[in-house]
Amino acid sequence: MGIDVWLPRYVEESATETADTWQSLHAEMSACQQCELAATRQQVVLGSGNQEADFFWVTEAPSMEDEQQGEAFSDHSAELFTEMLRAMNLNRSEVFMTHIVKCRPPEDRKPRVKELASCEDFLLRQIALVQPKIMIAVGGIAAHKLLASKAPLAELRETTHEFAGIPLLTLYHPAYLLRSLTEKSKAWQDMQKALTLFEQIK
Repeated sequence: MGIDVWLPRYVEESATETADTWQSLHAEMSACQQCELAATRQQVVLGSGNQEADFFWVTEAPSMEDEQQGEAFSDHSAELFTEMLRAMNLNRSEVFMTHIVKCRPPEDRKPRVKELASCEDFLLRQIALVQPKIMIAVGGIAAHKLLASKAPLAELRETTHEFAGIPLLTLYHPAYLLRSLTEKSKAWQDMQKALTLFEQIK
């Protein structure tokens, strides 16, 4: 009809190739041997939740509990994360949750540069498939990788950012909030900011 439809660049690029699917992505992720984590993992933590979610939550690397359950936020912070979602009138089945690095590093150490780089394409493809309205980077490692920044999370959380054409907010990790109870009010402010932004976009 002569009407131009704008699509984010990452969607346009993927459309020019063979159409991506969750099945093919998960098969590639499960078979991945791009870094040394392939030799120590029990399983790849693929990501879970609603594959058409408005909210895309991404955190660092899987913990031992995440790896065993196959889902992000399955460790001792799981209950608080669920409560945080509930405070936003959300639940785990309504959002998409994943990690920057898809395999658990040994002894739960921080992921290395090569490991972060090896999983980058997988994350981009997940974002392209979900097409969320808002991304939330949980914790410093996820925020620093997505924003290519070394600024403190306390500073990053004050601004609405953008990743792959999608508004991105940063949030303290629930595990950190359990250690720093006085910071919970800031997390509440950030969750309210995310809801306000969502209403504006919607």
